[in-house]
Amino acid sequence: MNWYFIIFSVVKVAVVIGVVLTMVAYAVLAERKISAWIQDRVGPNRCAPPFAKYIPFAGTFLTRLGFFQPMADGLKSILKEDFTPAGVRKIYFWLAPALSVIPAILVVAVIPFGSQLGAQKMVIADLNVGILYTFGIVSLGVYGIVLAGYAANSKYPFLGGIRSSAQMISYEIAMGMSVIPVLLIGGNLNLSRIIGWQSDHGWLVLYAPVSFIIFLIAAFAETNRLPFDLPEAETELVGGYHTEYSSMKFALFFLAEYTNMIASSGMMVTLFFGGWTLPFWGLDHPAASLAMGLVQILVFLAKMLLFMVLFIWVRWMFPRFRYDQLMDLGWRRFVPLALANILVTAVVLWMRVR
Repeated sequence: MNWYFIIFSVVKVAVVIGVVLTMVAYAVLAERKISAWIQDRVGPNRCAPPFAKYIPFAGTFLTRLGFFQPMADGLKSILKEDFTPAGVRKIYFWLAPALSVIPAILVVAVIPFGSQLGAQKMVIADLNVGILYTFGIVSLGVYGIVLAGYAANSKYPFLGGIRSSAQMISYEIAMGMSVIPVLLIGGNLNLSRIIGWQSDHGWLVLYAPVSFIIFLIAAFAETNRLPFDLPEAETELVGGYHTEYSSMKFALFFLAEYTNMIASSGMMVTLFFGGWTLPFWGLDHPAASLAMGLVQILVFLAKMLLFMVLFIWVRWMFPRFRYDQLMDLGWRRFVPLALANILVTAVVLWMRVR
């Protein structure tokens, strides 16, 4: 048994999950602060633990930034009463939050956040069919939302679950087809090798801009974010599929949403923006030192954070679509456009080979 491989795999899993959970916590804070700036408010700037006053200068500064707010939010979620309504289908009701968050975390396993650190690849699972794995796992997330709507035995969650299942299935088709030109151009299903192709030839967003636009907009629908948050739609469905949830079960749905945002951002960076590479700096070579490995990770995270800010900014700048507009955009616009994009890409590549 290769204990060296097992130990490093466990370490990578622990580090990645820790980073993802930290990013989720502070993505919620970023959402609250960015929305406050857009609406000319202050945002979280009061919460601080008792030890904050012992941090010279930084304590007041971090408090005003809301740095300690995610700690209070997490503690509140743990301590709040976990109330289960009497009329729910209890097994499904308890299972739904876990079914929502597990696929979101599993997708992160195949996203490469660097090349190599010594003999270790900076990816948990370097699969030769990484993209197929991603879409296979992402499609499982809808079951948690549908179960939540069904198990609550209430009309608003049920409508939210039905909306979400139709929406996610519809936009998965367009999202999946948008990636096919990337595979045709890159010639590989392995995400690390697609990044390697981009380091030699340039970012794929330049070769397949239509694919990127379709993937980006479909990502908003897949993560149930405005302007496509019809499954929650607070103004008409109270809270949608998680209306009846409280405490950590409710927090798990939020964790799933923001983890899906992180995974979608990571996939866009990997497929279209060269992963950890930069066009003007040779970061594409295997990392021979700890410093180079950390630089690659920081470059990857910086690109991801830009997409996270985009997700948040769009939420507070655009109104919600009507449901018929949402489905019309998915089936009558994106699916034909994605098919045409595949055909044009295939013809261009065929002519270049000839």
